[in-house]
Amino acid sequence: MKIAIIDYGAGNIKSIQFAFKRLGYEALLTNNADIIKQADKVIFPGVGEAGHAIKMLKASGLDQLIPTLKQPVLGICLGMQLMCQHTEESNTKGLGIFNVDVKKFTHAVKVPQMGWNTISNLKSSLFKDILEGEYMYLVHSYYAEQCEEAIATTHYEVDYASALQKDNFYGVQFHPEKSSSAGEQLLKNFIKM
Repeated sequence: MKIAIIDYGAGNIKSIQFAFKRLGYEALLTNNADIIKQADKVIFPGVGEAGHAIKMLKASGLDQLIPTLKQPVLGICLGMQLMCQHTEESNTKGLGIFNVDVKKFTHAVKVPQMGWNTISNLKSSLFKDILEGEYMYLVHSYYAEQCEEAIATTHYEVDYASALQKDNFYGVQFHPEKSSSAGEQLLKNFIKM
């Protein structure tokens, strides 16, 4: 099993690599297009600011590569948001994989949302053996709006899409690598796809 983690200078990569290691897999951090194309599974992580992240992707041509991938791809946090059409963060155009925009929480709630929150309306094999109302760990100030591609919902100020799926592309707003046994189960499910 070849697992590639896309390296574009954005992210807390070590915790994702450790999560796969705990499951018995080596996940290779790379920005090499050939290695990414040949991987069985691809992780598109992200921590940081959207405008800077898109610039980094464009500088390496990864913005062109990612939408063409045919194997299962999992975007995590900012990675998921960058797979959307547009984000209000730095007024950034995304990769356009998911047909949804990313909005900012208002000042009516504490921003960023940081900590544990529940996921519900689970609609994909990505959530096999994960219960409705399970808690996942989140750190974010922006959210994907509810849409047809939503496969999980979380409430914080509004109901928003905490997971998305279109074809072979999956995205989760939460951090499975920091979400205890439920997050580990999600990564196992992704590996089995």
